Amino acid sequence: MPLTKPAHIASAREAATRVSQVHFALAEFIRPGQSLAQIDAFIAETLSSLDSKSCFLRYKVPGQRPFPSHSCLSLNDCVVHGTHLDVARPLEEGDVLSIDIGVLHRGWIGDAAWTYGIIDVSDESRRLMAVGIESLKRGIAAMLHGKPLLDWARAVQSCVEDEAGFSLIRGLGGHGYGKKLHEAPFISNVVPTRPHEWPDAFRVFEPGMLLAVEPMLAAGHCDVTSEAGQWPIRTVDGSMTVHYEADVLITEEGPDVLTADMFDLPDLVGT
Repeated sequence: MPLTKPAHIASAREAATRVSQVHFALAEFIRPGQSLAQIDAFIAETLSSLDSKSCFLRYKVPGQRPFPSHSCLSLNDCVVHGTHLDVARPLEEGDVLSIDIGVLHRGWIGDAAWTYGIIDVSDESRRLMAVGIESLKRGIAAMLHGKPLLDWARAVQSCVEDEAGFSLIRGLGGHGYGKKLHEAPFISNVVPTRPHEWPDAFRVFEPGMLLAVEPMLAAGHCDVTSEAGQWPIRTVDGSMTVHYEADVLITEEGPDVLTADMFDLPDLVGT
């Protein structure tokens, strides 16, 4: 349901602010030698200090065990839904870690992701990260009242695939949210190529829509794989991935990015 009450908009903004605060704390905390378990524990502590909790922990979908982590920690070829149990080795220089934070604060959700390079990364990874950020910016600029959701996908796909030559992951995308983590509409990052592929494509952006939009990029092929009953989704070819996500409120004046300060996060951490 569109947000129309000022109190509800303020609550959504408060939850989004806490997501940003956790990310800025992470940017100062992450170092080589840390395990994903240590990072997830830090996220849990930070959420608690902000009078919030994870809306990912013990999240359930049919056919999978409850999600075991406070955050999604997706390393290198893991696109999304990585957990603190997936990788035992500590972080190393050159790793690329995408962290998705889901906050529940006083009944409202905040949900945003950023990708961090550990100390220094390859030139290709740096370019992939830069394109991921640029695609998010361009997509948000297209989220205008009265325009179709399809305009988001056109802007993102043009940036990532037509101009940069990278791949967008198919079948994964953004979503509405509010008091629930996942609500309609689904927001694809790619333009549909066959009928009924994306039923919401020509639904228009409306004032009050609260949307979490999230390009997911691979340096190589767009095909992904996951083990039955397991959460992590990885590239089939083992190529590097990045994931960026922002919380956006649609207004008559244009998109109001509730996590706008995250664009000031560093690309490289751990120095």
